[in-house]
Amino acid sequence: MTYQGTAPASAAEEMLPEAKPGPARRLVDAIRYGNSVVLTLLAMLCALLVGAIMIVIADPPTRSAMGYFFSSPWDTFTRGWHAISAGYVALFEGSVFNPDSLYSNGHTPIFGPISNTLLNAAPLILGGLAVGVAFRAGLFNIGVQGQLIMGAICAGYVGFAFRLPPLLHLLAALLAGVIGGAVWGGIAGWLKARTGAHEVISTIMMNYLALGLLNYLLGISGFQAPGSNQAISRSVHGTARLPHLLGPNLSLHLGIVIALLAALGCWWLLTRSTLGFSLRAVGANPSAARTAGMKIERSYVVVMLISGGLAGLVGCSQILGTNHALTGDIDAGFGFDAITVALLGQASPRGTIFAGLLFGAFRAGGVVMVANTGIPADVVLVIEAVIVLFLAAPALIRAIFRLRESRGGGVGVGQLAKGWNA
Repeated sequence: MTYQGTAPASAAEEMLPEAKPGPARRLVDAIRYGNSVVLTLLAMLCALLVGAIMIVIADPPTRSAMGYFFSSPWDTFTRGWHAISAGYVALFEGSVFNPDSLYSNGHTPIFGPISNTLLNAAPLILGGLAVGVAFRAGLFNIGVQGQLIMGAICAGYVGFAFRLPPLLHLLAALLAGVIGGAVWGGIAGWLKARTGAHEVISTIMMNYLALGLLNYLLGISGFQAPGSNQAISRSVHGTARLPHLLGPNLSLHLGIVIALLAALGCWWLLTRSTLGFSLRAVGANPSAARTAGMKIERSYVVVMLISGGLAGLVGCSQILGTNHALTGDIDAGFGFDAITVALLGQASPRGTIFAGLLFGAFRAGGVVMVANTGIPADVVLVIEAVIVLFLAAPALIRAIFRLRESRGGGVGVGQLAKGWNA
């Protein structure tokens, strides 16, 4: 006679579905194993510590106190702390909020720091999206500088050479800038598809071509400002300029709205569209994508057209919203900073927005930090570089903070770097 009873408790438990951990447990696991968000925050902390060391070294009173450190060590620590705190307070006040604006009777706008941060963030977000979208297809677009210059040339020419009704003029200039950047990026994609030319080499060379073309145009009649001996173009008409969002006294313009809409469009493209799926498939494994019937060469051309168009919007933001006239430095370094933003944002639209805001804050606050404290502007560049450096070496962050090996998580900068040659 066989006894038929209930299964042992252990066996019954094994048959039950595994319970999902609660929010508290997920937070603990994220900190313990170091997911992408935690690693990013720890990388920023390490970068701020490195920046603090740079500030101490660059501060003359602290250096002078180091000369008699062993006789009075407290002077060195006091002056060093004063230099660090003054530098980072100025960085915050220049990018987020300045308490003096509460007592300035309107002379110091309350939203001035945020306005400057968003003003710098808009082209960084657009440029980061340009790099990130190309990367999703397995291409490293290092030619954002040249593409934004071509976008600025086309948008600027439409802006000052024609007279159209206000809204129509702005839309025409924006369209011209997108087309200029897209064509310049599409050339690199076509070269990659037809000849196998590496996009890094071709886009770098095309940066120089765009710079040379800009310098040539700034010296010819009809393009150069009338009666000027300087390398500057005619000014864009008011009907083609991006409107200000917080009033004429603040520099923030519609470019930040365009950047956020572009990020939303990129998110939809990459996650909800058939084209985005094919681009991601090509970037993940070109051989498998070709076997599945996808046209790899066409994907290269299409993604570089999209990437170049986004870079062209950076040029539009510069010429139609910020400067209103073309100069030799119209790119303002955004072309190469966009690469850093894309890496920090892990080539995702949402991450690119946050990375663009962070680096926009660094740009805005760095100006105030230099003006108020005399700390070299290179300190901010060092902080930005160290953030990406630590993100590119997550094992170093794990070793410093004794984090366990991740059991999964998002794509890190190191993984992105490996994907460039996929």
